[in-house]
This record gives sequence, structure tokens and C-alpha cells, in this order.
Amino acid sequence: MATDIAFAVGVLALLGKRVPPALRILLLALAVIDDLGAILVIAVFYSSGVDVGGLAIAIVGIVGILVMQKLGFRSPWAYVPAALVTWAGTYSAGIHPTIAGVVVGLLTPVRAWFGREGFVDQASAAVEAIRADNLVNDSSHLQARLSDLNLARREAVSPGERVQHALHGWVAFAIMPAFALANAGVTLDQVELGDGGATVLIGVVLGLAVGKPIGVFTFSWLAVRARIAALPKGVPWSGVLAVGLVAGIGFTMALFIATLAFPPGPMIGVAKLGILIASLIAGVVGLAAGRLLLPPALVDGAAATVEEAESSTTT
Repeated sequence: MATDIAFAVGVLALLGKRVPPALRILLLALAVIDDLGAILVIAVFYSSGVDVGGLAIAIVGIVGILVMQKLGFRSPWAYVPAALVTWAGTYSAGIHPTIAGVVVGLLTPVRAWFGREGFVDQASAAVEAIRADNLVNDSSHLQARLSDLNLARREAVSPGERVQHALHGWVAFAIMPAFALANAGVTLDQVELGDGGATVLIGVVLGLAVGKPIGVFTFSWLAVRARIAALPKGVPWSGVLAVGLVAGIGFTMALFIATLAFPPGPMIGVAKLGILIASLIAGVVGLAAGRLLLPPALVDGAAATVEEAESSTTT
């Protein structure tokens, strides 16, 4: 389960201008929803029962977050204690603690308090006040204006965006590499294809390299037919198929679920090997299909449509 964003987006980047922006957005949205689906699978199938006391503790943490939001707490650090309580509650309840991360993430505000225009107004007022106070030799006045500027800077974007920006470097250069090194290794001399190992290997490869493209394309087609969704302008069905093929690249959550699904032993190695093989197949086939199914002429037409829309919006 779950599409690995870094590798999948990398494959689309190799296709260059053949890929319309809407397809990249589709892949990113699919990868996020995939992760949520994988975490729900972990919660339902790989949690050891539910302890009511632990669940009550988790609910207390969630209520604490909601109350602080109502009271107007804006600093992310203020929510850390309540988030830890939520994590401890889910852990003691027997629910996989990754669910706590999902819940806290979903509760993080995604709307900016000031926004772009509010930032400009607030910052301009603070700068004008500093200019007006230039004859006052009092550092307390300047400190107050700088606090206003800092508030405007902080609230120009949503708390969710601030946290994402602050953690991006740690996640990209520390957490993800550590996870890959800890989980992606496959010792081939411990891989045994007997006693069901071959079935696991084939199942994992088919699930990622074949099942994901079929699922993405089929449910996208059904959503459009049911008028729940619509294809963006300039995006053909062949582009959706290409995204489905690339979506078969799965590492992080797929490896994580493998370690939960199988006891320590050769089966984990078989599952990891299947994930690596399937991801390689999905990457190569997705790249080849993208070059065949997404000719530059289609993208040029889509780009022209986007440029026309942008120019009309500007005027």
C-alpha cells in the first residue's frame, strides 16, 4: 500500500513537459490519501484490541487540542503536550500510535490568520509606527513594533504550513533516510521462496505493479462517470493510466506494513524483496508508458489552455 511520493514524483520529473501540472497534483493527492488508507489498515488489522482506558486518555488529548484551538493558541509548541497525551493514549489502548499522528495532523489548522493581505497591512503599520517613533529613544517601543512584525510574519501562513516548512529538512534528510536504512535492507540468503514465500512474492509484486494501476484508473473512471469528479482540461485518460502505473512505486508504508504483517523471519525478507521488485517494475513501466502515452503535443495544448486562463484572469 501507499505510493512513495519522492520516487513517483521523480519519475514524472523525468518525463519533463509531457506531464501537465494537473497530473502532478493528482499524484500528490493520491500519495497522501494512500498514506491515510494504509494507516487505517494498520489501525483495523494490525492493532491488538482496544483498551477503553487508553482510548479515554487519547480522547482527552484530542479534546485538549480542540479547546486550545477555540481559545486561540497559535504556537505549535503549545500543542505538543496534548499531542503526547493523544499518542500515549492510542499506544496504551492497543491502537497503533501512528493513528495519533494522523489525528493531530488532521486537527492542525490549515487556514492562515492574517494571510498575504493581512500580513502586508500589519507589517506596513508596524514599519510606519517605527518610522514615527524614530525620535523616541526607547528600545521598548522598537521591541513592541518588532513583536508586531514577528506576529505578522508568523500568521501570514497557516500553522500547518509552518510546521511542514519547519520539519521538511528533518524529514527529508534525517527521518526518511533513517527509515529507509532501517527497513529497506534485504538479506538475500534469508529469503526463502518455499513454504508460501513464492506466493507472498508474487502477491506483493502484482498488488503494487498491477493492482495499483488498475485501481487508480478504474475508480477514477467510475468517479468521472458518476459525475463525482471531472478530468482537468488537457488531461487525457492515458495520463491517468500513467499516474496509476507510477503509483505502484511503494516503499515507506509498504515496508512498514510488511514488518507488521509477518513475524521476524524469512517472510519479511520475501515481502521486502517483492516491494523492491514491484517498485522497480512500476518505475520503469511508468516511465516508458509516460513517454508513449503522453506525447508533447498534448501537453503543449494543455499549456496553452493554462496560459490563456491565466491571462484572462489577470486582465
